[in-house]
Amino acid sequence: MTSRTPHSNEMIHDVYDLIVVGSGAAGLAAACTAAAHGRRVVVLEASERIGGSTAVSGGMVWIPGNSKMRALGMEDSLDAAQEYLKHTVPGCVGDRRMGMFLARCGEAIAFLEARTSLRLQPVRRYPDYYPEAPGATAGGRVLEPVPFDGSGLGDDFALLRDPLPEFLLFEGMMVSREDLPVLRRIGRSPRAAWHAAKLVGRYALQRLRAHRGTTLVLGNALAARLLKSARDLGVDIATRMPVTALIQEQGRVVGIEGDCAGDARRILARDAVILATGGISHNTALKQRYIPRTAGLLSATVKSPARCSGADLATAVGAGMSAAGTTVDEAKAFWVPVSVCPGVDGIGAVFPHTVTDRAKPGLIAVDNQGRRFVNEAVSYHEFVRAQLRAPDSSIPAWLICDKAFLWKYGLGRVRPFALSIRRQLECGYLRKAHSLEALAESLRIPSPAFVETVRSFNAEAVHGRDPEFGRGSNIYQRHLGDADQSPNPCVAPIERAPFYAVAVYPADLGMAAGISTDEFARVLNCDAAPIPGLYACGNDMESVMNGAYPGPGITLGPGLVFGFLAASHACGELDALEQPSEMPRTSEASKAACNGGGWTP
Repeated sequence: MTSRTPHSNEMIHDVYDLIVVGSGAAGLAAACTAAAHGRRVVVLEASERIGGSTAVSGGMVWIPGNSKMRALGMEDSLDAAQEYLKHTVPGCVGDRRMGMFLARCGEAIAFLEARTSLRLQPVRRYPDYYPEAPGATAGGRVLEPVPFDGSGLGDDFALLRDPLPEFLLFEGMMVSREDLPVLRRIGRSPRAAWHAAKLVGRYALQRLRAHRGTTLVLGNALAARLLKSARDLGVDIATRMPVTALIQEQGRVVGIEGDCAGDARRILARDAVILATGGISHNTALKQRYIPRTAGLLSATVKSPARCSGADLATAVGAGMSAAGTTVDEAKAFWVPVSVCPGVDGIGAVFPHTVTDRAKPGLIAVDNQGRRFVNEAVSYHEFVRAQLRAPDSSIPAWLICDKAFLWKYGLGRVRPFALSIRRQLECGYLRKAHSLEALAESLRIPSPAFVETVRSFNAEAVHGRDPEFGRGSNIYQRHLGDADQSPNPCVAPIERAPFYAVAVYPADLGMAAGISTDEFARVLNCDAAPIPGLYACGNDMESVMNGAYPGPGITLGPGLVFGFLAASHACGELDALEQPSEMPRTSEASKAACNGGGWTP
């Protein structure tokens, strides 16, 4: 297959039906939807690679009441999902966008699977993040991409953004969620060892013809499937083409101005421009309006080389934005604790501690007083919220483990079964000491308090108990633990020297704040009226989750759905029979975003 990726002005047309800015899941879903309806579409990507933050993510897609879980005999309903969201997402009641998401999410996935190479499968056991809340489920609401053979992309495989290096074995082999528990048993189970041998053998053959393994899982598989779909549907894709401005005529957005290899270009859109650039995570001036000052500005998202974010482009033509809020409860970010590798730039500088280590048995988190401050097995969003409630003592926090834990589970950038940790030690990322007292001295935290914290934790942990924080007390926490650890999959003592520590800081996995839109993803101005010809989806769009994180995949799920909705509406293909009945939101938030705080694009 010969790559059709245009890298020069001559290969990009001057007029399209639809222009999509950004190539993550939302943007590619929008492009594929429009192309499936027969429209001529171009995707403009500022970086050299396709996939955005989707390609380095876990790839989970939250779709409540989906038909796939019903096929497995799992019970769910949109009423139950609505009840769950009412208890976990502030302000969702009466939000027509949330109503549209719930009403159309199944339709969006069915359309994409019928008309593209997107294939999703239900994750039977992956609980919602607040399993005690009314309407919560133990699994099935979250879908994941079916593994994909990247060789099917031909030359475009090199165009797909690679996963984070820390998520690869042997510098190129992806490992699925199901493979990880099996690999931990290779020293105890001949069956596990044989499974590992097959994985490595397959990977070795793939490396003979590709720069990394071609068996793709997680977000990389999701991005790859959508990239292949876009190609198959005839979508033009231009990389290294940042958009610098929107073209507006008589109040309607009719195209974009961009920079193609140093040459200014104007591309017109007959139907619409859809913004899906990834949000404001790296837009420092704007991001600071939506997070506490003590949170810092770290992000686990891919940084675009574009000078203008989607918010910059939209506000320049009169779009409204989310209302500002900088307290812990008001903050509009999806939080994750990250560790930072000194001397590394870009996305590789931070490691997101989502599910690989914090909930595993034999680890605790302590503050700068040597005390635990949180149940380490709560969601990554809630872990950071706990840090932000006591920023003077818990930013950074230290994840503490022993030799046995490090070998079996890894810690941050240190992979499980690592034969050498020299680089992580030399750069200061990983701290090591042969006694708890020495580790406390290295971390500059009070030794007596720290030693007592570990001693007290161990005394109960040998019995699988955590009376201080109740770790492992619900199905979500136990799901993230180690099922082989009894009686509590989340609790084990820390006792085998040497001991290790990694510092973790708040970061975002994406911003919930964004461009104001309606239920069809049309961009709204400061009076809550649609701006003709302009849509926003993905993290560019103000999230329907309003800064809450109720379950896995609550960014990619709405991203796919509103990408589908934006393109369908722009193409005139979305019927009005199932519009949600809730009253639309008032325009005060948009007006405050436009007029309060002095924001200028």
